[in-house]
Order: sequence, then C-alpha cells, then structure tokens
Amino acid sequence: MAQVLEFKLPDLGEGLTEAEIVRWLVQVGDVVAVDQPVVEVETAKAMVEVPCPYGGVVTARFGEEGTELPVGAPLITVAVGAPASGGPAEGSGNVLVGYGTSEAPARRRRVRPAQSPPAARVTAAAPAAAAPVPAAPAASVTAGGPVPVISPLVRRLAREGGLDLRELKGSGPDGLILRVDVENALRAAVAAPEPSPAPASAPVPSAFTGGQRVPLKGVRGAVADKLSRSRREIPDATCWVDADATELMRARAAMNAAGGPKISLLALLARICTAALARFPELNSTVDLQAREIVRFDQVHLGFAAQTERGLVVPVVRDAHARDAEGLTAEFARLTDVARDGRLTPAELTGGTFTLNNYGVFGVDGSTPIINHPEAAMLGVGRIVPKPWVHEGELAVRQVVQLSLTFDHRVCDGGTAGGFLRYVADCVEQPAVLLRTL
Repeated sequence: MAQVLEFKLPDLGEGLTEAEIVRWLVQVGDVVAVDQPVVEVETAKAMVEVPCPYGGVVTARFGEEGTELPVGAPLITVAVGAPASGGPAEGSGNVLVGYGTSEAPARRRRVRPAQSPPAARVTAAAPAAAAPVPAAPAASVTAGGPVPVISPLVRRLAREGGLDLRELKGSGPDGLILRVDVENALRAAVAAPEPSPAPASAPVPSAFTGGQRVPLKGVRGAVADKLSRSRREIPDATCWVDADATELMRARAAMNAAGGPKISLLALLARICTAALARFPELNSTVDLQAREIVRFDQVHLGFAAQTERGLVVPVVRDAHARDAEGLTAEFARLTDVARDGRLTPAELTGGTFTLNNYGVFGVDGSTPIINHPEAAMLGVGRIVPKPWVHEGELAVRQVVQLSLTFDHRVCDGGTAGGFLRYVADCVEQPAVLLRTL
C-alpha cells in the first residue's frame, strides 16, 4: 500500500529562512527518483535545485512559480511504496551544500492550518492516488497575544506596507491571516479616495504613496541587509593612493606573450593582495563581538565583487594565498561564469576573509567601499588610465590607477593600513618587489 509523504522546503543554512519558487521541475503524476531535483528556488545567496529525498509518484505541488515560501513550508507530496519493515519510509538523507534535505529546526517550524490556504496553489492528482496530508490546527488568538499569521513573510509584508495586522480579519481557518489578506488590504489602501482637506493641525501621513515599489528580496535584499549591518557594527576608515601601473601592465603583457594560459589583471592584483596580507595579517581578520577578540586567519579566502543580472555578489576564492597567477585566473573565470548563471553555492559565497573590489571596470577612478561584513578590510581598484606623471624626474604619460583601502579601525590603526596600501602600490609600480615573497 502506498504511503504519502510530505517534503518540506529544507533548512537553507547560512541564516536563510525563505526562498522563491523559480521553476517547477516536476508535474503532478510524475515519477521521481530519490534525490531527483524537483524544484528550482532562488534564495538570497543563489539559485539552487532542491532534490527530494523520496522516490515515488508526485501527488501534489504547493506554491506557484514566483511565490516565496518559508523554511519548513510544504513543497510536494510523494506517494511511495510501503517499506518492508512496515515502519515509516525513510529518505536518502543526502544534502546539498548548505541545503539539507532534513526538516527545518524546531524553532523555524510553523503551525499549518487544517486545510491549504486559498493563497497557496495545490495541484493534486486523482483521488485514488492521493492521500490527505496530516496537519495541525491553526493557533488561536488570545487577547493581547500574537496575531495568527500564515508565515513571517506575510508579517514582514504588512510591516513594510504600514498595516496593523490587528485591524485585519484573516480569511484562513480560525481567522488566520494569509498573504492574500495583506495584499488585498494594501491594494485597497492605494485605491482609497483622497481624504478631504484636513485642518493644519492634522498629522502628515508617514507612509509613502504613489511611485513604484520594488521588494528588497533575493540577492538585493541580502546585500541591503549585509551592508546595513556593516555600517552599524564596523567603525571603518578609508585611505587611498595613486600608483603608476605601467610596469605591471608591461609585466602582464610579457607573461601573456610567452605562451600558455592568459593571466588576468585581477589575478595579479590578487597575488599582490595575498603577499601584502602575509606582511600585514591584521587585515586578514574579523572581530568577535561576544568574546571581544580579534580573530586572525591563517588562510586567505579572497572574495571579489562580481556584477550579475541578479545584482552584486561576492564569490570567494578558497586558499588564494596558495595559488599562483594561473590558478587565480582560472578560478576567477570559473566563479564569474557560475555567478552570471546564478548557480553559486552557499559555500562559494561565504567564508571570505578579505575582499578585492575592481570597480574600475565600471569606468570610475575611486570609491570608498563598504566592508563585506564580517571581514575587516576591502581593497578597491579604480580604472587604469593614461595620466601625466613624474617618472625618473621627467614629466611623462603613464598608466595610473587609484587604490583605496577601507578597513575596520578596531583591528588596526592607520599606520598598519597605510603600510599595507603602500606595499600594494609598490608592487603595482615595481612588480619585481613580489619576487621577495614567491
């Protein structure tokens, strides 16, 4: 006898609590194998295909493409054959990197209503192949207690729209407030007629009206949260210097003319960064606020800013200090291609210890970048352009670049930061300086 099992959106890891359904990979009635991807979702980190730990026939799907689901929400139900022991069926237990197929932690689990809410789309197979999905009753509301809401996403939607949930009447079981209830209330507020002129003493409404609202979600929302946290927690400072990059450009041209894989300018700058961090390890660190300690890292996991259609992401090159220019070039190219395809894994987006930001590709000379929390520093590189420069006592046209270092003033003082930046500039101006560390 077949047993119907419910597969829920797994724990996403890295503090992620929600995902948006991008594309369903299976239909109701399809036969799926263990660990077969069934849906493609987009998180604040990347897009990922979620595998189902059960094998059998898909009997229902939950959620339209384009809707957001919290961790622990049902994705699909699968009719599987009864196990030989008569006990409950077991999944594969396999996990994606950062995306476990196990259930979400208890603190993230939400109470499901006795029936599927109208806002969720449930596509079911024929009654003979389907079975009811067990569900717990919705939480009842008590005077002065919390307002029953279907998910944290709905609560956030109401907060961003300036709605008081206690003034809404939920259409779900036992008055549960659904997403459709909040959306209808927001639409009604926008469509409401303009009020009659108020006396001069009337308060000015705090909510913005009109214009276009773009949700801060996905990659853009994650970037906003991280940058805001960086500004709140890190007392940063920036120093900068102009450097003559003519010799570095000549060295790169000579390398590429000698044959073999082409060396990218970013790889050479990364090699300079790792050499500088070996001399100034204070900048390859983070601050543990709870322990009130500075944690210095032995390895350099180098992040680099990459612009994609989905927004700015910062892939991480693991053990950059142990890679040569060819290896760095290849890894930068691989991660950039994966980032543009939206296929970076959480492991490729986290764990950085220092970030290199080549904003010169956007045609700008300088910037004061925001540190990629929880790191302690970021090196910015502007465009390399011909400029008048005094070279060997004579005025000449040279290839000049502006370098900027934004650093956490808790991990070091200006002397250390200035020493790091000056060493980087010296290597840019005289690449032979790097021979000391090769």
